[in-house]
Amino acid sequence: MGEISIKINIADRVYPLRVSTEEEEVIRHAAKLINEKIKEMQENYAVRDKQDLLSMCVLQYATGMIKAERSAQTQDMGLEQSVHELESILTDFFKK
Repeated sequence: MGEISIKINIADRVYPLRVSTEEEEVIRHAAKLINEKIKEMQENYAVRDKQDLLSMCVLQYATGMIKAERSAQTQDMGLEQSVHELESILTDFFKK
C-alpha cells in the first residue's frame, strides 16, 4: 500500500497532497464535510470571507474533538473503576 497524489478542494482552493491509499477515502470525506460546513455557515451567517468561515469551521470541529476526547477519557476512567471493583469482588470471593 503506497502513496498516491490527490487534489483536495477546500473553500474553492485546491491542495495537492501525497497520501497513503488507506487514508485517501478519509481525507476526501473530511474535505467534503468541511466544504458542507462552510456552505452551511455561509447560508446561516452574514460571513462571506473564506478565511473567517474556515476559522469558524476549524473551531467547531476542534471543539467537537475535544468534547469527544474528554467523554472517552471519562468512560475509560469509569471502566477502569468497574474493573477494579470486579477484581476486588473476585479476590474476596476466591479467598473464602
